[in-house]
Amino acid sequence: MARNRGIISELEQANGQRIVVPTLGGEPRNTTSTRDAKPRRLQDAVDFGRNLDGPEFGEYGVLYVRHGKAKKGSPPKRRSVLTVWDWSAEILQEWIDDIRPLFPTAGTSACWPSERGPRIGLSAINTRLAAYRDELGLDPVLDFHSLRRSYITHLIEGGWDARFDQEQAGHDHASSTSVYTCVSSDFRTRTLRRALDATIEAELKPARRAR
Repeated sequence: MARNRGIISELEQANGQRIVVPTLGGEPRNTTSTRDAKPRRLQDAVDFGRNLDGPEFGEYGVLYVRHGKAKKGSPPKRRSVLTVWDWSAEILQEWIDDIRPLFPTAGTSACWPSERGPRIGLSAINTRLAAYRDELGLDPVLDFHSLRRSYITHLIEGGWDARFDQEQAGHDHASSTSVYTCVSSDFRTRTLRRALDATIEAELKPARRAR
């Protein structure tokens, strides 16, 4: 379950924006955001692509957000989200190649079909998440949008650069990203310990060379 939650948070971390994952009827488009890496096509749509700086992710190195949150008076903003965890690419490939074709609605345009319709809706996802949340006794305020906060928090606690985290979230300002950050109670302690260990190691290196 943890791995599945992770891939959902990685793909849907732009919740609040309109993410269009592979569709069968969309027009292909070119992109230069990953050095013109050839995108993966589900029929004739382009939403996943290779990242030449992350070949280990295969054809799922980049997720393209077609209709990101627009600024006032501006059209929707297109951007990309880079894959950062290897298991997420593995899960995506397994879903698209082995599981999705088993759905009776697999012939539709959606990457995430439901048993009855062409595309699972946000309300259905929220309802299912709420059922799991309540059964596990988790905080009732948790909803699908919480996965966006979880994603950003995992990046920060994992030591990713703050600017990278901001770009992944699609925020223009770092202050927006900070609102989504909910680090664990021991984060400061671990951060301090890491910094002290690095400082001590740097100070010991000259002494070791002098021996």
